[in-house]
Amino acid sequence: MTQTRSTSAAPTRVILVTGRSGAGRSTALAAFEDFGFETVDRPPVTFIPEIATELACAGNRAIAIGMDASTVGFSIGGIEGAIARLKGLSGSGGRPAMQVEILFLDGDDEALRRRYTETRRRHPMAPEDSIETGLERDRREVLPLRDLASAVINTSALSPHDLKRELRQRFAEADAPGMAITCMSFSYKKGVPDQADMVLDCRFLRNPHYEPNLRPFTGREPAVAEFVAADPLFAPFFDRVLDLAQFLLPAFIAEGKSYLTIAFGCTGGKHRSVAMAEAVARQLNTLGWSVRVRHREQQDAAQNETGISPDPTDPAKGRTNAA
Repeated sequence: MTQTRSTSAAPTRVILVTGRSGAGRSTALAAFEDFGFETVDRPPVTFIPEIATELACAGNRAIAIGMDASTVGFSIGGIEGAIARLKGLSGSGGRPAMQVEILFLDGDDEALRRRYTETRRRHPMAPEDSIETGLERDRREVLPLRDLASAVINTSALSPHDLKRELRQRFAEADAPGMAITCMSFSYKKGVPDQADMVLDCRFLRNPHYEPNLRPFTGREPAVAEFVAADPLFAPFFDRVLDLAQFLLPAFIAEGKSYLTIAFGCTGGKHRSVAMAEAVARQLNTLGWSVRVRHREQQDAAQNETGISPDPTDPAKGRTNAA
């Protein structure tokens, strides 16, 4: 049975993302998904009211639906009719209230022509004809929607990062998900992780592997973490890594980056890199960042893809001067 919410709640945002083909609809929908929106691309126009209502009733507070001139049922009259039905369903019969907006993505002919030429894609409005023919047909079909739009963005001079930044400023909710940060440990013998954005080498720290009583354990074990932290180079390394992370994280977010992986490596990926990843993640969490930890080389499922070690012993305890 479909769940319903009180109509007194803040209305669900429904953003219809449209515009000229090649102007960035797919990029925009990916950005909206990163902002916490439920996204649907190019459903038949007649289905839009039911899809939006169903998603709103399921508890989604922000929805983005993409369409272009090649969408089944696309026409100005059809879209106006879908919007009218959507507004008629909004708040009626116990359904959630919905706030409908249109985002129109535009672009200069030359910029759109260049994008199709560079990607060697056929224009959807003229798959068997020239790009120029497709651009002309597309313009005739979609430009009347520009007058109905709540927001118009010309993407001719925008990179995907620029477009995402623009959309975040205009549309992201105050509680939109922030950057997903991961601190990872790994073994250099098995290669640097492909997903690593920052790679830091911990092999200069003294190695618990050569201590028989510590060798069986990982850097999550307090005794191992304390042994690594006792190296005179640990404290200045830790502080500089934390300074660097806090300097870069806001810049990455401003650039529109949604995921960041900081990878710490050592010889076996068991002791030094694990201890450092745990310590940095713990301190970043203390400073207000949301960070998860992954220890790539650990076979124990309970230690892999987990949160930060709950052990209260922190090798970086007291080193908070990088706030």
